[in-house]
Order: sequence, then C-alpha cells, then structure tokens
Amino acid sequence: MSLRRIARNFGFALAAVCGFVTVSVTAASAKPIDVVATTSMIADAARQVAGDRAKVTALMGPGVDPHSYRQTRSDIAAMARADLVLWHGLYLEAQLEEFFLDLEKRRNVIAVGEAIETSKLLSHAQYKGRYDPHVWMDPQLWETVVLAVRDALIKTDPKGEATYRANADKHIADIEKLITYMQSVTKTVPEKSRVLLTAHDAFSYFGRGYDFEVLGIQGISTESEAGLRRVEELVDTIVDRKIAAVFVESSVPERNVRALIEGAAARGQKVEIGGTLFSDAMGEPGTYEGTYIGMIDHNATLITRALGGDAPATGMQGKLAAGS
Repeated sequence: MSLRRIARNFGFALAAVCGFVTVSVTAASAKPIDVVATTSMIADAARQVAGDRAKVTALMGPGVDPHSYRQTRSDIAAMARADLVLWHGLYLEAQLEEFFLDLEKRRNVIAVGEAIETSKLLSHAQYKGRYDPHVWMDPQLWETVVLAVRDALIKTDPKGEATYRANADKHIADIEKLITYMQSVTKTVPEKSRVLLTAHDAFSYFGRGYDFEVLGIQGISTESEAGLRRVEELVDTIVDRKIAAVFVESSVPERNVRALIEGAAARGQKVEIGGTLFSDAMGEPGTYEGTYIGMIDHNATLITRALGGDAPATGMQGKLAAGS
C-alpha cells in the first residue's frame, strides 16, 4: 500500500501533514530538534547521543511488538513534523516497511539497523533474502547502530557535532562495560544447560555472541505461526535434554510457552518459567530496564541465573558496586 493511500485512509493527504510544520533546524536552532524513532531501543540510543539537543519520541512503547505494529494517524503526523525519523529496517517493522520507503522520499528518514555490514548479520532459512533484525541482542553490533544514530543527528544538526560525538563515545564506553559483564557471567552457565528456549526466535545474536543454543517457538517474526508440530518437537527436546527452564517475553503472549510446560509435564519433565525477557521492547520508561543497557543487563543476568550460572541478582550494577 502506498504512502498516499495510507494517508487517504486516515482522512488526510500526507502532503498536507508534511506542510503542517516546516520549521527547519536552522530556523529553530534555539530549540531541540524533533526526532521520532520507531522502537524504544533506537529512541534510547538517540537520547543518549543527543542529550538536550533533541526531543526524542518513540512510537512503540513497552510490550509493543514491532513485527506487527501498524502506524496510526498520530504517528503519521509526528513523523511529518519531525526533523529526523529513525527506524530499524532489516524488516523488523514489517508492516511499516513500504510506508518508510515512501516516506524517505519526502522526509529525513534513516534505517539505522541497516548500517551493519551484512556479513555480520544472521540469515534465516524461512526468510529468503532477509536477515534476522534482532541485532540489539548483541551489544557489539548495537554499537554500530549507535554510531549510525550519531551520524544521522550530525547530518540533521551539524552545529551539534561535537556534542553528538562526545555523547556517542561515552555511551559506547558504557556498552563496553556491559559486554565485559555479560562475558564474565554467561560463561559460568554449565555447558549442558546452555540452551535458551523462548517464545520467538529473537535471541540468536545473543546465542552467537555468548555461546548459547537458541530455540524459539515462533520464527524470527512473531507474525509466523507456531504449529502443533513445532510445539511437539520442542517438548521432545525439553524431555530428551532435561531442560529445566524456558522463558517468556514481555512483548509476546505466554500461551505457547505454557503449552510447552504442560506438554513436558505430561511426559514427566518439570519445567519452570525462568522469567520474563525483554525481546522486542524495553521496560517501562524511568526504570533501569527502560534503558538499552538495563534491558540487556536484565536479560543476561536472568538467563545466567535461571540456567544455573553465577550472576548477582542486581546484575551489572551490583557487580560494579561490589568492585568486581
């Protein structure tokens, strides 16, 4: 569906919306630039890098699934007013891709996830010609996205270049601390227990980076259906390998994970829910888990502890406070 048709369905033409606000960055240099990001992870990167030089709005909040998200009338208005629109790309926002490809012909729109070299991306047999979009699960890959956000901000607001570069360097230094923490705790999980079974296949980059086998009930998109055969295959795996914990996700319904637990229990294998992971969205705004670093710290700590490894209950924050 073209952008004009989408706009028409909402009862107004995009051209009219784009003309609603035409204030340029130069004309409004005393004001923060207006940045709209699709996911909370991208919005967090923009806030970390921009500081006070930008007002950043995330379209998708806690618990929102980007795979199935569709733009609203207010989304279109916000993006039409924005000085910069940041989306992930790599087919994460599957229902919005055509919209953004059309929008970028008229507005300042950047797909920051596509800054990562394709040689570093994971392909998937079910999605020919597409790559797994969940790159934020590997902080080393996410550093490239942070730099892409930085460059987009510099292009939009050249006067802020020094600020953007300094803030990006600081944020990446913090991500490096997170990487060090993740490496230290995940390696304590016993080899036989290094199986991460979740609601959908969002953790493959984490698995590749930290040596876990990752199994998802659904595919890399939550739009894919989990059939009875897939559930039965995973119940067989749970029983055969005596997997003790599986994980739910904050943005995906629990029903399929519950089906696994019930199926395993019927065959004499007790399985617990290891906890709730943040997969496609961060935690609540204003919380530690509502930041990118807090989100990934939470996941790594929870996975480590639930699968028999050694990590402080307070995560990286607790480890740094203890001086270790």
